[in-house]
Amino acid sequence: MTDSPIGRRTLLIATGATAAALTVGATAQQTPTVADQAPAAAAAVCTLTKEMTEGPYYLDGQLVRADISEDKTGIPLKLTLTVVDDDTCAPLGNALVEIWHCDALGEYSGFVGGNGHDEPDNGTFLRGGILTGSDGVASITTVYPGWYRGRCVHIHIKVHTDVTLTPDGSFEGGQELHTGQLFFDEAVTTQVALVPVYAANTVPRTTLAQDGIYDDGGAASGLLTLTPLGGSTTAGYAGVLTLGVETS
Repeated sequence: MTDSPIGRRTLLIATGATAAALTVGATAQQTPTVADQAPAAAAAVCTLTKEMTEGPYYLDGQLVRADISEDKTGIPLKLTLTVVDDDTCAPLGNALVEIWHCDALGEYSGFVGGNGHDEPDNGTFLRGGILTGSDGVASITTVYPGWYRGRCVHIHIKVHTDVTLTPDGSFEGGQELHTGQLFFDEAVTTQVALVPVYAANTVPRTTLAQDGIYDDGGAASGLLTLTPLGGSTTAGYAGVLTLGVETS
């Protein structure tokens, strides 16, 4: 099943060198008063982009946890996602960052078999979220996603505020501020696809350029900055992105 893009709010994303470069160009246009009001860590200048579709595989009531990998085999992926307010660029603390994605065979928990592979389905693997700290950072451990028919490799993401944690380890209530997707550099995915657990996926892979959702906007469209965790592909990757969301 192929997702289709929608736009309900604007999403502001800035990462690393992109944010720094934009800041240099914008400084001359800002008065000292405006510049002084914006937190230095947020670079004060950010790139806007539209939200992405939720897609067909979302499940309510997932666990609040920093590691969503469970027993899934795959290349380690350590995400560092920073949430900021799109008006002030200030970090948004105590926001719940929730992600979900398919496994190496392109199967989603709760929907196993949808990509043509038979495996156990507990309805929770590769799903969950964690609250941001006062710095707006959510650190989540998972595995590099696989792919399913018609879509490139990606992760779905939601940002919630004012949630209530429940005794069963989940959450409820609150306000959903953002729904989007995270994407992966094609050169990295090409290497990942050669690893046996991913190569076992029998569905042809859709590349980033062929995807109907990703619009080639780089970080502004949710493209993660990936850094190797070791000297080989199987050692895994760190993925970093800063998300700005509308809070009012």
